[in-house]
Amino acid sequence: MTALRRLIAQARQLGVASAASAGVFLRDVGQGLLEVSHNTLALLGLLAVAAVIFIGGRADLRQTIEAQTLDWLQARQDARTDPAELLAAELAEPEAVARATAASLKELTRQQAAVAVWISRRYHVAPEPISRLVKEAWVVGDRVGLDPTLILAIMAVESSFNPFAQSAVGAQGLMQVMTRVHDDKYEAFGGNFAAFDPVTNLRVGAQVLKECIGRAGSLEAGLRYYVGASNLPDDGGYAAKVLAEQNHLKMVAGGKIVAINVARPAPMAPPQAKPEPEATPIPAKADEKAIIERVALLSKHAS
Repeated sequence: MTALRRLIAQARQLGVASAASAGVFLRDVGQGLLEVSHNTLALLGLLAVAAVIFIGGRADLRQTIEAQTLDWLQARQDARTDPAELLAAELAEPEAVARATAASLKELTRQQAAVAVWISRRYHVAPEPISRLVKEAWVVGDRVGLDPTLILAIMAVESSFNPFAQSAVGAQGLMQVMTRVHDDKYEAFGGNFAAFDPVTNLRVGAQVLKECIGRAGSLEAGLRYYVGASNLPDDGGYAAKVLAEQNHLKMVAGGKIVAINVARPAPMAPPQAKPEPEATPIPAKADEKAIIERVALLSKHAS
């Protein structure tokens, strides 16, 4: 029994000593790891500070890192974005509204708004772009000395307010201006493609109309000249159509009620055929552009 007890006692002492040794070992290892970690973090911190100082002194390197970071963030954002939303973002152009030919009816005077609404309903076009054209017709008409309702009436008869209209002989836009004849007038607007900008076409058309009236000496004769029928016995009722439509617009502007489906006047009956006069020789020094304009206008009427 005495020997057994001694063995048990020795075993206990050995266990206690082993536990104490293990505790000391683990404590030393832990302290060593803590010191190593502390020193490592301190070293990493010093490296980070050094990197920041270095990058801060290199503007090009800093911009490169910022760009790469932004690209990475954007890629992460795109990966989480719905495809439809991503497509919409790619196609978005907030400045596009600046190209739109449109205005609110609230920006117009009472008579201008009445005209815009009537035209919109009669020709089945949106009121906002028509409002812009009506407002422009008033401004341009005042500058060139033309009744704005006359400008609008010509647009109605010529193109039914289609800014992309084109005739067989090349008359283009709202007022069906012969672009190749009046290309000099479009130079101030950047070139001939401006013929399809509604506001530009209106402005150029008003200039051409003013010149035609000035050359012909009267409104009706000027309209015949505008349509290319100045040397023809009949203009196909063009002047009558324009003046009738202008009369409707004047009544609307004056506060009167005019039905939107009011009929336009039928073309005038052609007069009796007359013997054609002998051809007049063209002066040797005649202006080439005037000749081209005359031929183009006659071709427009014939079409």
